[in-house]
Amino acid sequence: MKATWNGATIAQSDDTVVVEGNHYFPAGSVNPEYLRPSTTHTTCPWKGEASYHTLHVNGQDNPDAAWYYPTPKDAARQIAGRVAFWKGVTISAD
Repeated sequence: MKATWNGATIAQSDDTVVVEGNHYFPAGSVNPEYLRPSTTHTTCPWKGEASYHTLHVNGQDNPDAAWYYPTPKDAARQIAGRVAFWKGVTISAD
């Protein structure tokens, strides 16, 4: 699977985990040059607290378009160390 935004490949992996329709990519498959820290956090009752990154590609920002669970609850342990995307990020087969 491949995650693209604004003409760039943000992440690419054959090992994604799908939860609630979202592909979670291994953190090591995400290109760190496109990630900027965000102070945004949200809480899911069964996954735990999510943290976010803003995507920065070709001079444009996509605020909070990537998220991950630093310490997911047991019910969501399969997404530990993984990152998902939204807000216009295209997820497609390689």
